[in-house]
Amino acid sequence: PNTVIDENLDELIEKIWSKKSVSVQGSGSCNFSPKSNIIFDTKNSFKQNPNGMIFELINSSKEVLLTQTFFSIGGGFIVTAKEIENGDRPTRKRGKSKHPYPFNNSKEMLEMSANSKKAIWQMKEANELCNISQDELNSKLDDIWHAMKSCVENGLNNEGILPGGLNTVRRAKKLYEQLNNDSENTTVSDWLCAYAMAVNEENAAGHMVVTAPTNGAAGVLPATLYFFYKHKAAKPEQIRQFLLTSSAIGGLIKYNSSISGAEVGCQGEVGSASAMAAAALCDVRGGTSKQIENAAEMSLEHHLGMTCDPVKGLVQVPCIERNGFGAVKAYTASSLALRESGDHLISLDECIEAMRKTGLDMSDKYKETALGGLAVSLIQC
Repeated sequence: PNTVIDENLDELIEKIWSKKSVSVQGSGSCNFSPKSNIIFDTKNSFKQNPNGMIFELINSSKEVLLTQTFFSIGGGFIVTAKEIENGDRPTRKRGKSKHPYPFNNSKEMLEMSANSKKAIWQMKEANELCNISQDELNSKLDDIWHAMKSCVENGLNNEGILPGGLNTVRRAKKLYEQLNNDSENTTVSDWLCAYAMAVNEENAAGHMVVTAPTNGAAGVLPATLYFFYKHKAAKPEQIRQFLLTSSAIGGLIKYNSSISGAEVGCQGEVGSASAMAAAALCDVRGGTSKQIENAAEMSLEHHLGMTCDPVKGLVQVPCIERNGFGAVKAYTASSLALRESGDHLISLDECIEAMRKTGLDMSDKYKETALGGLAVSLIQC
């Protein structure tokens, strides 16, 4: 995906969509028309995970020669039906760690931070440096930031109707212009919503976003970081620090629960993104490790139980606005945490476990299937 950042994605999508065949590695090509050969089943759901796709190779006699089922489990991870049934998930694979700070939960993270007298971002950086050099790490972090920045700015400069049939109007550009024309009466929430909505409008248009932690929740982190960059004059090293801290928190959530709306609802998508952003923002604003953990917990806590019920199955309503609210909650949690000691009743580990159990109890109707909740509230004639 990073190779298409500078391409015109609308033209690229149209080119792919108009093709009549696909290349099969080492075997020539086979007939394939996206418009007629992709079948969207809006009635039934897989029992393993609702976010799945069946691939079939069919001959001229309508015989199925090959078939394979894949599932998207969040954060860019793809697994087969067999892997998911066997519990063989890439997010849970952990061998004997050679990293200096191999924390698997927030309790271990805080203990290691206290014992080593290192910040969370420093421990995360040390772990990463076991695999790549400092220059490579900085370069990759900078690439992520530049992509996030592009997402925000592209969204703030685009307008029109989003594809998919809901006739959803892009609003970020107009909102941003209003804020710039009346800057004395703006709030932090106004800016965060404009930045987050800009990113998720880009996602809804099929344009480039950063999967952090997921595409549906891709607006929260860029919005929070862009606000810090634009309004607080963030330095390059602070931006890297932000990204390292957010990835540490996201990794804990992903490892101990899920970041997939198809598994635990939107609490795992926007909730996780908000927790990551809250922790990272608290960090770059001078928070201690305990305050950072507290910020993440508060933000996640106030997303518990949130369903994933996109109207018409499109990541537009309520998803675009919801990312703005996730960014606002992240800012609020970081501010509150900074004014307290970091001591609190419910730990981040306990909150992550509560999210996992809530997701298990949640009906599949509220897990990205568009079969319940807000998704069935809109009457379409």
